[in-house]
Amino acid sequence: MSLDLPLHQRRRPLTVAELDAIPWIHLLAPAERERAVDDLRIADASPGDYVCRMGRPVTYWFGVVDGLLKMSSDNEQGQTMTFTGVPPGGWFGEGTALKREVYRYNIQALRKSLVAGLHVDTFHWLLDHSIGFNRFVMNQLNERLGQFIAAREIDRMTNPDIRVARSLAALFNPVLYPGVGELLSITQQELAYLVGLSRQRVNEALTTLAAQGSIRVEYGGLRVLDLAALRSQVFTRQKRL
Repeated sequence: MSLDLPLHQRRRPLTVAELDAIPWIHLLAPAERERAVDDLRIADASPGDYVCRMGRPVTYWFGVVDGLLKMSSDNEQGQTMTFTGVPPGGWFGEGTALKREVYRYNIQALRKSLVAGLHVDTFHWLLDHSIGFNRFVMNQLNERLGQFIAAREIDRMTNPDIRVARSLAALFNPVLYPGVGELLSITQQELAYLVGLSRQRVNEALTTLAAQGSIRVEYGGLRVLDLAALRSQVFTRQKRL
């Protein structure tokens, strides 16, 4: 399918392997799963493609099967503020879908990505019929609240090492991003976009974290060796400021 087409015109049904990568699909009863599978669609997003834009009405609840997206907003002066990255396994926009509002942020692909979508009407149908789906969405909202509180805190920090460490801890959240595991496929430039620092400064912070034994920089990505130590290191250093 031509990548010149708009993203929504590239959508197609999911393969069995792609369906298996969706964390909430296994929580559904047979009839619920059948309806969800019939409605789910997936598309190949190229770097720079917008999955959703500020001010547009919600039509789908989206999730990343593979790749990396970023969530950001633009102010009246044309400045961009990046809120977070969305790695594999991450589903987002449930708050907007619940209220059927317009998007208050942009979601854009940082690299070639596979993005799945569940129509907002089916999203609400599952909320009305599936206890398992309700629990998943409730956990998402709870984790998301903690994520954005942490993001608010990090915006006020001036220590670049803490900014990088906190951002990495968020990207390895096993509840929000179960598809990541221990190895996150990300470049230093992509991480720099998400953290709001230069690639060179991100490289210095990663070197520090690697020397402490929290992570290991590998070809094409970062491996967390001790997520608890990474999170603890962030909070400990924060208290010293």
